[in-house]
Amino acid sequence: MATKRILNKKSMDFLEKYLNNAAPTGYEWDGQNIWMDYLKPYVDEFFTDTYGTAVGVINPKAKYKVVIEGHADEISWYVNYISDNGLIYVIRNGGSDHQIAPSKIVNIHTKKGIVKGVFGWPAIHTRNKAKEEPPKPNNIFIDCGCKTKDEVEKLGVHVGCVITYPDEFHILNKDNFVCRALDNRMGGFMIAEVARLLKENKKKLPFGLYIVNAVQEEIGLRGAQMITDTIKPNIAIVTDVTHDTTTPMIDQKVQGHVENGKGPVIAYAPAVQQKLRDLITDTAEEKKIPFQRAACSRATGTDTDAFAYSNGGVASALISLPLRYMHTTVETVHRDDVENVIKLIYETLLKIKDGDTFSYFK
Repeated sequence: MATKRILNKKSMDFLEKYLNNAAPTGYEWDGQNIWMDYLKPYVDEFFTDTYGTAVGVINPKAKYKVVIEGHADEISWYVNYISDNGLIYVIRNGGSDHQIAPSKIVNIHTKKGIVKGVFGWPAIHTRNKAKEEPPKPNNIFIDCGCKTKDEVEKLGVHVGCVITYPDEFHILNKDNFVCRALDNRMGGFMIAEVARLLKENKKKLPFGLYIVNAVQEEIGLRGAQMITDTIKPNIAIVTDVTHDTTTPMIDQKVQGHVENGKGPVIAYAPAVQQKLRDLITDTAEEKKIPFQRAACSRATGTDTDAFAYSNGGVASALISLPLRYMHTTVETVHRDDVENVIKLIYETLLKIKDGDTFSYFK
């Protein structure tokens, strides 16, 4: 008998709208408004902070606080220099990949609206085949059809304008979701779906649940650092993406073995509190939710680190979504993994008791 799907038409309509909206690091507010509008029926209240992290709260008066968290921002570029002949040179806003830039269409965000441009590149006929220069951060450039710097500036483009890719959501072979910014718009989507399931299934939690969509993860976990000091949670369960390592040119002896479609990835790392992680793996086994494991070294590189080492130490865990082609415009995840991350967080929350310390000591 087929397993009942978690994602319904309303969920998918929200996901597509949410992904297609641009929300680069430092400019997340439009996406946050879409996210809060969707989450509103499933929470008791909202608050936001100075930099735009959005938090929906269930049971806001409870003293014991549990966070489930994803991050809202996507990588992008900044206008860094405009040449006299009207070409635009860029710097990163987050970990943007210079190798994929040539031939990509871009949106330059200005006060006058979107200005279209293209990352140009010399034609193959004109390049020295013996000494081809690869794309590098200092040689990629944007052409917006202007001949002079003044012409560019009249369009509203100036140093500091943020630049995103317009690539939109689509589905490959029925179950593979493809878009830019799945890292980590999928996290915000999945925690919103957890809130929806709690409401629709009329589950009453014995603690305050803080559904956190943090900003500025891509430039150093900054949104999580700010909001954990505001909430002061007892527990944090973070969800982000991690690499599917089964595609070409990835060394599994270095990166480990993770595969799209094989389930959520539970992290082992110093920042991951062992007792909380054990609760998650035990829940997965009991509920027959498939999962994978991944070992991190000194840090997870996700908002888990920010929560774990805040406020004197917060019991934190990381449940990751396998993803192919990270930081490109064709990031790819599998529907089954998305649904199983949602199930795993949902079922784990139902096992957390008010006042749980997850102490190693009796």
